[in-house]
Amino acid sequence: MKRLFYFLGPVLVAVAAVFFVNTWLQKMDNPGYVLIGIGHWSLETSLVIFAISLITGFLVFYIFFRFLGWLIRLPGQLKSRGTHIKFNRSQEALIAGLVDSAEGNWEKAEKVLIKHASHSGAPLIHYLTAARAAQSRGAFEKRDEYLKKATDQAPDASVAIGLTQAELHLSGNQFEEALETLTRLHSIDPSHATVLKLLHQTYQSAGDWQGIRKLIPSLYTNKILMEAEVKLLETEAFSQLLRQSAQTGNIEEIQRLWFEIPDHIKAMQGISAIYFAAMIDSGAGALVEDELANTLSAHWDETLLALFGSIQSNDISGQLETAERWFQVHQENAVLLAIMGKLAVKCGDIPKAESYLAKSIAAEPTVQAYQLLGDLLFEQGDKDNASACYKQGLELASSEIVSRVDTIS
Repeated sequence: MKRLFYFLGPVLVAVAAVFFVNTWLQKMDNPGYVLIGIGHWSLETSLVIFAISLITGFLVFYIFFRFLGWLIRLPGQLKSRGTHIKFNRSQEALIAGLVDSAEGNWEKAEKVLIKHASHSGAPLIHYLTAARAAQSRGAFEKRDEYLKKATDQAPDASVAIGLTQAELHLSGNQFEEALETLTRLHSIDPSHATVLKLLHQTYQSAGDWQGIRKLIPSLYTNKILMEAEVKLLETEAFSQLLRQSAQTGNIEEIQRLWFEIPDHIKAMQGISAIYFAAMIDSGAGALVEDELANTLSAHWDETLLALFGSIQSNDISGQLETAERWFQVHQENAVLLAIMGKLAVKCGDIPKAESYLAKSIAAEPTVQAYQLLGDLLFEQGDKDNASACYKQGLELASSEIVSRVDTIS
């Protein structure tokens, strides 16, 4: 409408101007004329007719060239319009695909997203969303195909594509593939928060505690986790590494790992118990006897105390003397009394052993104390009292089992 107004407006103004000029010229004796000569030919007309013809000719040529320009631009306009229509359809397809994915219609979402991906202004989103849909329905080959197309379509978005790929591998329990992708991304950007988070999750899911140990400084430096979470993760990593070393029975490996553990982790409750237990199980309890005794003297712990009592010491008398020094402070401790009785048996001091075990049972009856006392009495030939100890130990063990079952149920 505006274009029509812009075209007719000047024409109407020109016609009105010619009319007023003609009216003005008619009042004169000589309204004027125009003579055009070409060779032997000549053309004479009034000034008004010439002006009208000139305006009309201009309009005809203007319309002709405008129409010619429209014809020239027509293929481009048709192509642009077709592209615009396809773009709008791809946007609608993207929305429909996202809705279908949210509703769990994976196959439908996958088809509509891929169909319109090539005409979209954001083909990367189409391919990545389709890859997630394929993963959700278990089509791993299609998932990988869409991820490859995404890489071909947007090579500059390698990090975004890699993160999606790693997330999908991780959710599919494909830890090796996820780790391979994340390691590559980590080499590109070592401080990328999402890469570090996914690396942490992958290592933990795969049980790669050595990998987590190496990753902890980056998690702390880049503030990926809270400080308390990092310390908890570090504690768990070293605990698991100690347990893995204990399974190998390699004493040097266990000791090397223990020396590498930071002091603040060693001070955590339970960590030292894993180390001492690993050394004792590996047959190297005598090597850690003094260290374990010093730890107990500084921080009393019944778990460590039980480990101390299980050490095959080269100096059993000295081991018993150490326990007796602790008894001066912890006189009512049933575990300590039982261990003292056990060590006294090893030293051959039967009266002392019997006294310690009896006191342990009086302080707090335990299955171990009953068994030790029963064995001691049996070796002395006192079978009746030995049988009584075994019976009481069995009854105590049975009641403990029943209590545990009741607690679980």
